[in-house]
Parts: sequence; C-alpha cells; structure tokens
Amino acid sequence: MSSSDIVNDFPRVPAQVVAQAARFQPAILADVAGRRGAMHGRIRPLHPSMKLAGPAFTVEVRPGDNLMIHAAISLARPGDVLVIDGKGDLTSALMGTIMMTACKQLGLAGVVMDGAARDSLEIVEMDYPVFAAGTNPNGPTKNIGGRIGHPVTVGGVTVHPGDFIIGDNDGVVVVERDRIEGLLPAADKKVKDEAARIAAIKTGDTAAKWLVPALRAAGVLKEGETL
Repeated sequence: MSSSDIVNDFPRVPAQVVAQAARFQPAILADVAGRRGAMHGRIRPLHPSMKLAGPAFTVEVRPGDNLMIHAAISLARPGDVLVIDGKGDLTSALMGTIMMTACKQLGLAGVVMDGAARDSLEIVEMDYPVFAAGTNPNGPTKNIGGRIGHPVTVGGVTVHPGDFIIGDNDGVVVVERDRIEGLLPAADKKVKDEAARIAAIKTGDTAAKWLVPALRAAGVLKEGETL
C-alpha cells in the first residue's frame, strides 16, 4: 500500500470549538448550516441515549473488511470520531466489542459508520457512542487495503478529515471544519428563538404567522383568501 493512502496529520476542529458546538442539538446545527449536512437516517445510534461530537478521522474500507479500521484506531487521536465509509454493506459487521473497547480506552469520541456493528448490547452496556447503518452477527475479513484521512461519503454526505461531527438520537450531522465556529452565534440565536416560540405556543399563540403568506406564494390560496 502506498503511504499516500494513509494521512493522519490534518487540521482538526479545535477542542474548544468542539466543546462549544457540542452544546447544540445536531438539528439546530443542520438548520443554521442551511438544512444540509445530515447523514441518511439509516445511520442510527445503537441506543437512543448515545451522543458524540468531535473532529472526523475518516476511513474508507471495502465492504465487509476492517483492516483499515484497525490501522485507524492505532493512528487516531483522543477526541477524534472514527467516520467509516463501509459502502452501506450490512452483510457482515465491521466492528464489535473488542474494537470498541480499544476505541474507548484510547479516548476516541465515538464511531460513525455506513456499515454494520455487532455485539450491540455489550457496546450499549459499555456506554460508548456508536452510530451505524445496522447490525449483523457475521464477522469481517482483514485482507483488503483502503484509505485513511481522505474524503469519504458516509450516509450520503461528504466528510473531509477534521470536519465537525455531531450525533444524537436524531442522527448525525457533518459541518465543514472551517464553517462550524462561525455558525455558533446563529445556533445560539436559533435556540433562544425556538424557546420563545414554544413559550408563546403554550400561552395559546398557536398560529404560525408565516403560513398564510406561504400558502399564497405556493398558489394554494389566492390573494385576499385566508384559512
């Protein structure tokens, strides 16, 4: 394998930015990022309580082979999130308890993979955040090369090494490394605006002010008509 297939020295979202961004729900960050960056809903946490946030350490593997994931575990830094392009294959697991225990011991922030996990109940008991496209008891092979630290596509979203990754029970959102810090003020404003709107709804102000104009713009209502 050419050494160019493995890149482990790349810019990452700074730890202080990760800590600030991790306060927000992935849904909030996806909204302020232009309603984009959310991975396909097939990428789900193994348990609803699982959350993760950190810079992406990207891995590309051939379906059903985890050789490069083992290499990635040995190269990733504490706080990194392994983001694995497993091509959506669910015919065998790419990772299980042994590898997840190593990830946790090394201080990696979690795993996101477009592929299958196994030993899911044990991983849940470990309280280690793993987001996967599914589960399968079948084990992987360890025979085929891949790439580390290159752009990958996971859940339909392009992920560059060092991009910001955040996940909760809604799913996983990716924000470009150089954009995430600049989005934080907008995220903070959105949280406050939504809290104010919810409070108003609870006092009886349930009407959406934007609805009738939007219906007119869509041609559902004619000018002058209302609901």
